[in-house]
Amino acid sequence: MDLSKKYWISTNETINKETRNILNEYLLNLKLANKAEATITKYKSILEIFLSECTIPLDELTSENILSWIQIYSVNKKEKTVLLVLSTLTTFFNFCLAEEYIERVLLKKRWRPKIPQSLPKYLNEQEYSRVKVTAEQLSLRDRGLVLFLLSSGCRRSEVAQLIIEDVDFDKRTVQVKGKGNKIRNVHFSIECALVIKEYLSTRKYTPTDPLFLNRWGQPLQQNGIYKVTKNLGELAELPQRLHPHCCRHTFATHLLAKGAELQFIADEMGHTNLNTTRVYARIPTEDMIIAYQNIMG
Repeated sequence: MDLSKKYWISTNETINKETRNILNEYLLNLKLANKAEATITKYKSILEIFLSECTIPLDELTSENILSWIQIYSVNKKEKTVLLVLSTLTTFFNFCLAEEYIERVLLKKRWRPKIPQSLPKYLNEQEYSRVKVTAEQLSLRDRGLVLFLLSSGCRRSEVAQLIIEDVDFDKRTVQVKGKGNKIRNVHFSIECALVIKEYLSTRKYTPTDPLFLNRWGQPLQQNGIYKVTKNLGELAELPQRLHPHCCRHTFATHLLAKGAELQFIADEMGHTNLNTTRVYARIPTEDMIIAYQNIMG
């Protein structure tokens, strides 16, 4: 077995063998639940740090042991980092409790730092227009890519996986593999369809070829997608960095401003929990701002 390809397996020998077996059982459980590779890798990294530093056997651990470790670990750490660690430990120990490796709940809800939910970063109407106008200076590939990000709301990881046969140009839909390998159909704009079709006309391809290629004829990877948006943001002289997730947030806020239902936006974006989508409802739209200014001056 090539362990380098088994990202869900921990080989950390500083962890007690019996504990490491339980950890790997938990990580395999995440894999079977179709959790994203990045999620599993992050959870594994956090749990390896905890289990290698807190060496008490799981069935002997107490809440005090865990709290003591968290207090030491949290020094000079951001609150969001601490929250991620607590969430990871919670899911791991819930698994251990369900599998009877431990006998009681060990983490307390009161340990979680209170972090105000920040608003997603998105392009306002003026910035959105500036980006689209500036994008006309880009190559057909880059312009098609940006228009696709803005009009589909896809994640860059999803775009990097697309092949040509996933795209239906007549219906302007594309079949996307999202988090947990869940398949969904998303829409994209007429302008985007025209630009991508023109881009494809400049290259030879088969239906199973990647939708977007790099300069060497290989699939455009996530880092390449990020560089395209970053460079466009600088070219458009935006006050903030333009990244693919900003395009995704812009897609959601613009749909909401135009009256789209939250459930429709959630389906397009691949949100399984509607509360994830509701954060966009907290963003004041341009119409709301103008209405306020007209009333209040």
